[in-house]
Amino acid sequence: MAKQAGVITLNGKVGRLSFYKSKDGYLAREKGGVSKSRIMNDARFARTRENLKEFADNATSAKLVRDALRPVIAKIGDSRLSQRITQVMMKVLQSDLVNNRGERMVRAGDWSLLKDMELNASSSLGSTLFLETTYTDSPTAWAVAIPAFVPQDYVAVPRGATHLRISATGVGLDFSTGARAVQTAASTLLPVIDPAAAINLSVDKALLPGTHRAFVLSVEFVQMVNGSEYSINNGAHNAAKMVGVEQV
Repeated sequence: MAKQAGVITLNGKVGRLSFYKSKDGYLAREKGGVSKSRIMNDARFARTRENLKEFADNATSAKLVRDALRPVIAKIGDSRLSQRITQVMMKVLQSDLVNNRGERMVRAGDWSLLKDMELNASSSLGSTLFLETTYTDSPTAWAVAIPAFVPQDYVAVPRGATHLRISATGVGLDFSTGARAVQTAASTLLPVIDPAAAINLSVDKALLPGTHRAFVLSVEFVQMVNGSEYSINNGAHNAAKMVGVEQV
């Protein structure tokens, strides 16, 4: 490791040299690392190539899930959600009991590992809705039923919210083709100060083609001003959870 001398100190890169400050003073080092060609061809990097291949499949699959859930994710104020989805999807990939290491894929893993995942780590569905929710999963539809309730008694309403909306969202995914489909059934905007009637939401599975499905229940809080909706704290209090998954 080279040490800089003299009155001029540098930070950053100059050609193949990197200059930086450490506890030992200002140092310099030459760009190193293993070349891409060696990684892709040297037998000693076989494990690395296997990991890279699985990482690529996981990244592509995680993006497909995020893109399909975009209508829900767009209303969730969790900056680490993408990272958490990628981590869970890697667990799905690693649960593949069919393919050898380096060939494992998300599509062959245990899809049920996504069930009960909270999409907002700081505002879980269980700490937001205190309701007796009934889920019905049939060959043709996925449905949720919520009895009549009083929002101020059974919902953790954030400060400033005047209304809430409860939604059921289903996504259909095909990891082989990259195809995706999404369907959402939502309640009307419910005033937080008025009793709410029973809510029944249903998602038609025929509209969700693909090999894998996921179903999400979510609650969104808004402030209504002169007929316009405004999100509360950039969606920090909105909650959503994968309450059902299915592999066709």
